[in-house]
Amino acid sequence: MPELKPISRSASSRHMKLLSRRAQPGRHQLKYQKWLLWTVITVFLFVSTTTTTTSSSSSSSTTSSSSSAAADASASLQPLPLRTTLSLNNAPRALGEAPRISFFSPSLKIYVYELPPSFNRVWLMSNARCGSHLFAAEVAVHEALVDFAGRVLDPNEADFFFVPVYVSCNFSTPTGLPSLHHARPLLASAVRFLSTEFPFWNRSRGRDHFFVASHDFGACFHAMEDAAIADGIPDFMQESIILQTFGVSSPHPCQRAEHVLIPPYIKPDIEEQWPAPEKTKRDIFAFFRGKMEVHPKNISGRFYSKRVRTEIWRRYAGNRKFYLRRKRFDGYRTEMARSVFCLCPLGWAPWSPRLVEAVALGCVPVVIADGIRLPFPEAVRWTEISLSLAEADIGRLEELLNHVAATNLSTIQRNLWDPALRRALLFRHPMAEGDATWHALRTLEGKLDRSWRRQRRAVSLPQSPR
Repeated sequence: MPELKPISRSASSRHMKLLSRRAQPGRHQLKYQKWLLWTVITVFLFVSTTTTTTSSSSSSSTTSSSSSAAADASASLQPLPLRTTLSLNNAPRALGEAPRISFFSPSLKIYVYELPPSFNRVWLMSNARCGSHLFAAEVAVHEALVDFAGRVLDPNEADFFFVPVYVSCNFSTPTGLPSLHHARPLLASAVRFLSTEFPFWNRSRGRDHFFVASHDFGACFHAMEDAAIADGIPDFMQESIILQTFGVSSPHPCQRAEHVLIPPYIKPDIEEQWPAPEKTKRDIFAFFRGKMEVHPKNISGRFYSKRVRTEIWRRYAGNRKFYLRRKRFDGYRTEMARSVFCLCPLGWAPWSPRLVEAVALGCVPVVIADGIRLPFPEAVRWTEISLSLAEADIGRLEELLNHVAATNLSTIQRNLWDPALRRALLFRHPMAEGDATWHALRTLEGKLDRSWRRQRRAVSLPQSPR
């Protein structure tokens, strides 16, 4: 328990004056005794409440002013006063902690860097879209980890360190999509800040640090695959762990860094906006709405989606079984909720947010992206809830859908409509057991051999006698 704070000098002076007034021992002395008693009680309650708050992540909020100040500081993400000149084992601890979500007790401990707001919160305040866009996993993971039961406020206790930099909050392109040209400089600046202000990045070269790169080709930070490959993953991130939406089964320069595959971001209230999937009338056989180029639209002459979407439009636009639309429509999810099959062809990258939307709305995903890896296969049995078609087999699409509709569609739908699958692909705030962030942390837990703290502890443990 912390020591009781001494009475201030001004209080001590008043104390001496009161004692000197022996001619008036009654009323004044009684007043002083009451004042002293209340001071002692107040200090005792402050110390007790602070100790309880620090030792229990699920305790109620304290009434002391110091605990409130610490909670406010945590909420505003003011940097902790850590410097490289401090001993790693003597970093200051916060007096209070924010309420924690304690739905399970994982073994891993995570320290969330409290970077200057210019790396994250300022971007979010300037454009709220970055908190709900398909790339918004970077915001969702940060918010979930702030309340994570395994979050530690002493970095010396951490297995992993999360670097919360919002790269997708710059919507300066004519299409309204994020501009990624600033991603590398922004991240490089964050790493320089960590290297200068904290000792933990340098000691492991970032091996126990992780980022979110929820873009077309992950940490390569470019929407065009050839340009992304040419740029590669920044040197300063190659030793770290990347939480990314991009994943393919074959070797690829944009997934060479250690990584955890996560789903694209879809607002979790999607489940609340429609009836349960099994109760929805499905009068659309096969659905797709999105960009389908008839001719190349860029200088390089490349077709969007490797021409897959162009072929879908060319072959099936006149087929009454296929509900295909090229124009934007904000209410397109009402169409997905009415559909039996939802086409999920690749865009510039293999993955698509339609995959998560289809699962959430109970529409059987039809994945058309060669070699794609899908997130959380240990929790989401993709082969039992979706269909896959090779990019070269677009001509067989109708045949495949007709065959499934006539044979095992009801089995696939029954598997698909399991609420646990929808939960696994949605990022919730606060984090919930079995949701997307929860599964990402479970995967991260399997990489504890990268923890500098664990390695040091293993070396220091005495060898057991043979």
